[in-house]
Amino acid sequence: MKRFLCLAVTVLALALIISPIQAAASSCSNATIRGTYAFTLRGQILLPDGSSIVLDGLAKQTFDGKGNFTQVDAVAENGVLTPGWRPGSGTYSVNADCTGSQTISVAGLPDVHLQFIISQSGNKIRQVVTDPGLATTAEGERVVDISVK
Repeated sequence: MKRFLCLAVTVLALALIISPIQAAASSCSNATIRGTYAFTLRGQILLPDGSSIVLDGLAKQTFDGKGNFTQVDAVAENGVLTPGWRPGSGTYSVNADCTGSQTISVAGLPDVHLQFIISQSGNKIRQVVTDPGLATTAEGERVVDISVK
C-alpha cells in the first residue's frame, strides 16, 4: 500500500509539473512570430463575370513581435510578373490558441485581410485571404530569427 501511495503521489506530481509546461508551449502571442518569414502564395481573383485571374507569388514578411510588419512581394497575375519587389506593411494580432488575423496595405491597392494559423513553435504560418472575390492561401516559414542576436 505504501509503495502504491508513493507511486500515485509521484505520478500526480509529474502531471502537475508537465501540465503547465504543455500549456505554455501551446500558447501564442504577437511575439511568437517575431522575425522574418518567406511565403509562397497561390490563388485566384474571382471576377464578377465568372472569369478569374490566377495568382502565384512570393513574399517576405518581417514581424516586429508587437503587432506590426513590413513586407515585399512579387505576385504574378495569369503568369505575368511585374519585375521588382512591391513593398507593403500592416498590422497583425495573434490569439493565445495560435490563430490570428492580419491586414496588408500596399500603396495604390485595397487592403487585404487574412486569417492565419501558427505551427511548429512559431516557425510556420499558414494564411488565407478573407476578402470576397479572393481565393488565396499562403504558407510561410521562418528564415531569420531576430530574437537570437
